[in-house]
Amino acid sequence: MKGFTLARVFGLGGAFLVVLLGAFLLAILFGDQSIPFSAVFGDPSSIDTAIFWSLRLPRALLAAIIGAGLAASGATLQGVLRNPLADPFVLGVSGGAALGATLALALGFATVGEVASGLGGGLERISAPALFAFFGAVAATLFVLAASQGQGGRAPYAALLTGVIFNAFASAAITLVKTLSDPDRLGELLYWLAGALGYENMGTLLLSALLQAVAIGVMMALSGRLNLLTLGDEDAASLGVSVARTRRWLLLAASASVAGAVVLSGLIGFVGLIVPHLLRLAFGPDQRQLVPLSALGGAAFLMLSDLLARLAIPLFGGEPPVGTVTALLGGPLFLALLYRRGRLTVA
Repeated sequence: MKGFTLARVFGLGGAFLVVLLGAFLLAILFGDQSIPFSAVFGDPSSIDTAIFWSLRLPRALLAAIIGAGLAASGATLQGVLRNPLADPFVLGVSGGAALGATLALALGFATVGEVASGLGGGLERISAPALFAFFGAVAATLFVLAASQGQGGRAPYAALLTGVIFNAFASAAITLVKTLSDPDRLGELLYWLAGALGYENMGTLLLSALLQAVAIGVMMALSGRLNLLTLGDEDAASLGVSVARTRRWLLLAASASVAGAVVLSGLIGFVGLIVPHLLRLAFGPDQRQLVPLSALGGAAFLMLSDLLARLAIPLFGGEPPVGTVTALLGGPLFLALLYRRGRLTVA
């Protein structure tokens, strides 16, 4: 790809790391209650220090992990499916995860211990909605991949259409469950579907970070072949790319990244759509730089969106879901890009 050099990638990566650090500092120091930087190393018994270590730091790290996964997978899927409107939820991952979590919440299962009572082993500490969402996302991914097998050059379109249809089915099933649910549980269900960040423990954050690191690493490792896939299957195969195998690994990596994000945050839209588009317009379509830059940009974008959600608490009398903030920011921005460029491209 024209303009690609390792020096350019490292230079842009360094600049984005600075942006990410700035977003991280803003996210941990400001909110409905600002805290001084001295609280980081202050008296452990002080309120500011307790807020930093138990609330602000885990929340900022969670936003960074989820934002990185959503944006990197969005950039990858737009290339694999050769569709500029593809986002991390297009393959049915969101539908499967949402349906699984909806069933758990509608049935009143807060932890796995309530589902499998008597088994013990610490199951009472595992979130049932998160586990149901993960299995739902995995099942949806396997279904979409199986449906697109043997389609040859039509595989990207088969996967895309299967994912869209599955999402429509899941949406209808969720609507049915909501109409039959106990009104006392409906608020929690709607809040999860809107996309919200919580306060996870460090063990969960480390496990999530490891999953995203592996998934994004696979996407980065295959980004050179992804450049060739955007040319078309025949051209990519003539250049030595194992098309089916490469596409399968990229879809699995992107789906695993999305599943890992969705189980912890619900459905946070526009991060995986708008961030790759902005970076593609600014720095070009080369996936070798677009995937890592999208991960860094997505992390910063979601941290700043979450900061806006927390700053809005006095205005709304409560914290709006971060998914609504990303939609309010991303929707107008995406339309502005659409009408400014006249068309959207992936290569």
